[in-house]
Amino acid sequence: MRPGEFPDDIRPHIVPRPSGDLTYRCLRCEEEFGIASLLYTCPTCGNVLMIEDRRWDRLKEFSGAFWRRLFDSRRMLNIPALKGVFLFHELIAPVLPLEDILYLGEGHTPVVRANVSLRRRVGVDFSFKNDGQNPSASFKDRGMACALSYVNYLIRTQGLAEVLSICASTGDTSAAAALYSSYLSNSVKSAVLLPHGKVTPQQLSQPLGSGARVFEVPGVFDDCMKVVEYLAERYQVALLNSKNAWRILGQESYSFEVAQNFDYQMKGKAVFVPIGNAGNITAVLSGFLKLRDLGIIENLPKIVGVQSEHADPVYRYYQEGDPAKRVFRPVTVRPSVAQAAMIGNPVSMPRVIRLVETYEQIADAPSVFVVQVSEQEIMDCQLTANRNGHIACTQGGECLAGLRRALAAGVVNKDEVAVLDATAHALKFVEFQERYFAGGLDSAYKVVPKAELKNTPTLVRAPGLKRFPAPGQPLPPDDFQTFVEATAKEIARELGLRKRKAASV
Repeated sequence: MRPGEFPDDIRPHIVPRPSGDLTYRCLRCEEEFGIASLLYTCPTCGNVLMIEDRRWDRLKEFSGAFWRRLFDSRRMLNIPALKGVFLFHELIAPVLPLEDILYLGEGHTPVVRANVSLRRRVGVDFSFKNDGQNPSASFKDRGMACALSYVNYLIRTQGLAEVLSICASTGDTSAAAALYSSYLSNSVKSAVLLPHGKVTPQQLSQPLGSGARVFEVPGVFDDCMKVVEYLAERYQVALLNSKNAWRILGQESYSFEVAQNFDYQMKGKAVFVPIGNAGNITAVLSGFLKLRDLGIIENLPKIVGVQSEHADPVYRYYQEGDPAKRVFRPVTVRPSVAQAAMIGNPVSMPRVIRLVETYEQIADAPSVFVVQVSEQEIMDCQLTANRNGHIACTQGGECLAGLRRALAAGVVNKDEVAVLDATAHALKFVEFQERYFAGGLDSAYKVVPKAELKNTPTLVRAPGLKRFPAPGQPLPPDDFQTFVEATAKEIARELGLRKRKAASV
């Protein structure tokens, strides 16, 4: 639909112009800093930053109903910059002109309702939001679209050249960073640091395919992150981990899309998010708070973070019921099939603490929870979900396991509707599925494959056959017909098929 064809009240706003006044704000000392250059931590006290719009209240000149109509109407546009996460331009990074926005097909991933069988089995109505259907097959593309659009803006307005983007990763961040950086290959090169032997072959192939320099570092993600932080503090690089506050802005689009999918009716909803570096839950909290502040939604949904018992610092923090006694302590992680969540010292934890406090004040009730699940539950739930029509990654399995735990604990009830974040595509973690089926998961994962969830191929060599077709070696017609009939009969026997009855004349 063309911009000029929209109703009179929507038409002037359907294609947004740069607006707002964004600033970095430190969560500890509250100092503000301009966005003319990349900042990752406060120059004064070293704490993490959030990006705020000092002219946010201008958006309140319009009603929540207006914003709902505007965002819903924008879905009919064919302007690339507005087809992705920047459909919500005013809520994400309104200072960016559309000409600088990267769009590679990210955002607006489907919310797929669980089938009747799985809903009955779990005991509650729920859906997966399949963020594995983003371009690099994970939710990280949301943040990269924003962060690299901002870099593109700086390149155009400040003449930056030969920018090097860099990140530490458990797999998904590196794939997204390398992909979006490669789109700006005339000006941006990328390098990624991965923990040696801790990334699946599928995930490793992605940054290599996008042309990034890939460095494997001994240790785990937390060790890689320390190296990247050291580089970012001393060299001219664009850090693309969730320490980068522009990443958080882009990932807020997840909340906007969930709300839009439910026609902005969030009462009785519970959103489940796996916690790794805590950037995603930060963005989800912040996104829903923005919608509530503008009256786009009337109710804040419950937010339930999920952590494996092998990497659970946020869960441990919130186990202390008295906020005044809570002390955050990093943990030493153990191997986890939910690799993206295998982080013992999440950099966004200060953001989480601040946002949870604000969220519960506005909700006026306990609304943010963290549950812990086992590795066994993660794998079993991933396989169970995918046997019922989903494409959930291990983090998606973690969310389903978290939903079951939350139901058992009374955190959510059977009358609520849950939305589970499948952060990546199942194919990124196919190695864990194969090892589960083969019974070859290392003992460190503490996963014992269940016979009813195993699935392996069966080689069919029908008894009595002496000759078989092979590439470049077709059988003579009579022998091939014998092969087809014998093989079909053997498969029918294996499947317990019954012969068709002869058709009556």
